[in-house]
Amino acid sequence: MCSTCGCGEADVRVTTPGAASDAAGHGHGHGHGHGHDENHSHDESHSHDHVHLEQDDELRTHTLELEVAVLAKNDGLAARNRAWLAERRITALNLMSSPGAGKTTLLERTIAATDRAVSVIEGDQETLFDAERIRKAGARAVQVNTGAGCHLDATMVSRALEQLRPERDSIVFIENVGNLVCPALFDLGELRKVVVISVTEGDDKPLKYPHMFAAADLVVINKTDLLPYVDFDMERLTVDARKLNPLVQVVPVSAKTGENLDAWLTWLT
Repeated sequence: MCSTCGCGEADVRVTTPGAASDAAGHGHGHGHGHGHDENHSHDESHSHDHVHLEQDDELRTHTLELEVAVLAKNDGLAARNRAWLAERRITALNLMSSPGAGKTTLLERTIAATDRAVSVIEGDQETLFDAERIRKAGARAVQVNTGAGCHLDATMVSRALEQLRPERDSIVFIENVGNLVCPALFDLGELRKVVVISVTEGDDKPLKYPHMFAAADLVVINKTDLLPYVDFDMERLTVDARKLNPLVQVVPVSAKTGENLDAWLTWLT
């Protein structure tokens, strides 16, 4: 189990749709666990409780040290990814959201609307659905299936870049696994982080998931075509997001209708 976010040991597969699968499974490489004696009696004296608390403190300390080590290793690999991309003048953007916020639809619109070469790293626990959609939209894509893992990490992105081979001066979108918690913790080597939130999810998400919004460079509010039918206060979401991150930019769009897509495309440039 990942000691940082608690997601399961991942059976990671990196696949280019239409090509031979990367059959070599690859886990996070940072799992850990600890045993606990189930026969251990809890009906004991104060002195016993004191010992137990000390043991808990040791475990917490051990876990914290391991988390720091895991994130430090990931940050080192992310720095290598960032340098590799910079050498080739490739802009990498990490798209994060809940499942169903419309990341893939936004990318399909973007591929059709931009003159710049685009390729995509798709992250999902299973299936090649999104990578197939991107390929049909006209861009190169690889799918990273994380198994039980709930986020991408720098190692997965490095392997995906090896298969993707993005063009020089192009844009690489990294569509992270749908999750508003763990993806914010892992640097992938991207240039910018983008959070996509749909109006159907509610306007309370910045305060419920502060780490995600604090880490973002841009918040895209998607599915604005549904605003007449839902209770969503765009001003409240914007104000709450800027309480966490005063410099964050907010762009409302409808990826379905194309409304205000120009603002998103302008930000990309």
